[in-house]
Amino acid sequence: MNRSKNLWLSVLKSPTLFVGATLLISSSAVAATEEALPEETISQESAVNPTSTVETLTIEALPEVTSLTQSVLPSDLPLVADASTGDTVELSNSTINNSIISNSTISNSTISNSASDSVTSYGDGETVEDNLMGPVTGVSQLSGQTVEDDSMEQVTNVSQLRDVSPGDWAYEALRSLVERYGCIAGYPNATFRGNRALTRYEFAAGLNSCLNQIERLLGGVTADFITREDLESLQRLVQEFETELATLGARVDNLEGRVAFLEDHQFSTTTKLKGEVIFALADAFGGDADDVQTVFHNRTRLNFVTSFTGKDALLTRLQAGDVPTLFTGAGGELAGTQEGRFTYDGPTGNDVIIDILRYKFPIGDKVTVQLLANRALHHYYADTVNPFFEGRAGGSNAITRFAERNPIYRIGPFGAGAALAIKPIKDVRIDLGYISNTASNPQEGQGLFNGNFSAIAQLVYGSDFKVGFTYIRGYEDNADGRPRLILGGTGTALANLNPGALEDATSLGTVDFDSAKVESNSFGVQTSLRLSPNIVLNGWAGYTDAELIGVGDAEIWNFAAGIAFPDLGKKGNLAGIFGGAAPTLRGLDLDDGNSDFDNDFAYQVSAFYKYKVNNNISVTPGVVWLLNPNQSSDNDDVVIGTLRTTFTF
Repeated sequence: MNRSKNLWLSVLKSPTLFVGATLLISSSAVAATEEALPEETISQESAVNPTSTVETLTIEALPEVTSLTQSVLPSDLPLVADASTGDTVELSNSTINNSIISNSTISNSTISNSASDSVTSYGDGETVEDNLMGPVTGVSQLSGQTVEDDSMEQVTNVSQLRDVSPGDWAYEALRSLVERYGCIAGYPNATFRGNRALTRYEFAAGLNSCLNQIERLLGGVTADFITREDLESLQRLVQEFETELATLGARVDNLEGRVAFLEDHQFSTTTKLKGEVIFALADAFGGDADDVQTVFHNRTRLNFVTSFTGKDALLTRLQAGDVPTLFTGAGGELAGTQEGRFTYDGPTGNDVIIDILRYKFPIGDKVTVQLLANRALHHYYADTVNPFFEGRAGGSNAITRFAERNPIYRIGPFGAGAALAIKPIKDVRIDLGYISNTASNPQEGQGLFNGNFSAIAQLVYGSDFKVGFTYIRGYEDNADGRPRLILGGTGTALANLNPGALEDATSLGTVDFDSAKVESNSFGVQTSLRLSPNIVLNGWAGYTDAELIGVGDAEIWNFAAGIAFPDLGKKGNLAGIFGGAAPTLRGLDLDDGNSDFDNDFAYQVSAFYKYKVNNNISVTPGVVWLLNPNQSSDNDDVVIGTLRTTFTF
């Protein structure tokens, strides 16, 4: 880079050095911008077209050119291929020096002061830790954007570049050089960047490519093929576009510095780190909730997403937090209820654990496979058809678990297994999955297929209007002795078939609810309608038919609707109101006929407003109103307030 700039200065002082000096700048000039790089990728297949034999002339001293000035390169300057080698100038794990340094390419906003937040999405509503990452093979992939397969074709006639207006002397001069030396590569559609006039800077980029080609010829055995007329044309073009040519070198200096910085500070060439930290204040009021104290919660997640092929992703998530549920240890009206739980609650003690471990990869263009090794649930891979409320990281959208998605997606328990997402035609998606929390247990009656399990089959259709139909089959033997939560921590104690709640509700001291195995069949219908870019309606209904083997049958219902207002106030903000009936035990048919219990719908309404402070910080105040908590109209209403602050990096 320094060599090129010094030689340019020499040209200004010594005309006899014009040819070699003016051409050397193209060795390191990159026709790329820092702010707006084209989305098309550029291959390495441009061929060198050697010129045919022409009359040779002796190179003589050329007139002196004026000094070059430095100016800022405009944002619309395209990437240009080096026709002398067929290589494109790209950013990756080495400095830019007219060579391909890795197998990654530049996408929009690749070069920034820190790694980009974006990743390739493999499912509606997914957030970073649940998405399949794009290629992460070098610094150039820090944006996480996928690489297109568009390839370059050699352009041997400038008239093929349709957006270069003929008639100007410079056009004719460059046309002649292109035809003689084959030194410009355009995109396959024969344009630089679409159907618009070629700017002076884009023209200079093409000229720079010709300078680069002729420089190579001067240094090799083909130097005798360069004519005096061509050198004079080059001199005149360089004089006309000296400012634009000079900016190419200045921009390369900036890009080299940025690339060197990213190389020194990058986390990994194959792994991308995404983090989220949540701080939250919360309290509850009303009835027995008056005993709840004001609390300060925290949770941290570090997501390591590794790509081996550029299309796959291995996700390893570390988690630590201290977020017990507000009603932990509560008695009376709130005993055992899972209502009003926050999206981020669960971990306690700030112990670091491996929370998620799974591998995702595509098979062809229509199938994505996931292998799940730890703490899997169906909503990690299935489309829940609840955009803007669904927030798989827990700190981005809705404030309660109930508002995130239909609770039947949480039927588990946590486990290991596999899943398929199939997109046979446009706007149709099929989700299939199987998980078991005894998958690693080799004992009799356990293992991947003989212990607890949950399997899902789902069909989703639509785009702006979407509807999904879901079936989930589950089995739980409660052998680990933990409290039974068949709906994954949402709904009333009775809806989760909590043994203590069932005993209190039925007064059947002779029935062993703790040891009862549970088989369940759950059905759900979910829908979403985008009325406008800023108004989205969501809703669902869910039904679970559960059999407590040897005890009786249970019917559990839930339903809800919500409205989301994305970008309310400013881009990135989100307001939402969501309400409905949390999972409620509506019917209990025991073998001895005794099933006297309250079955009022446990209504829940929540509202929140996420305010985006900047790209990395958001603040979300929210309120939750519980009516008929623990499915009894005799119980006092409860109001929960929270203030959630989310940091992402």
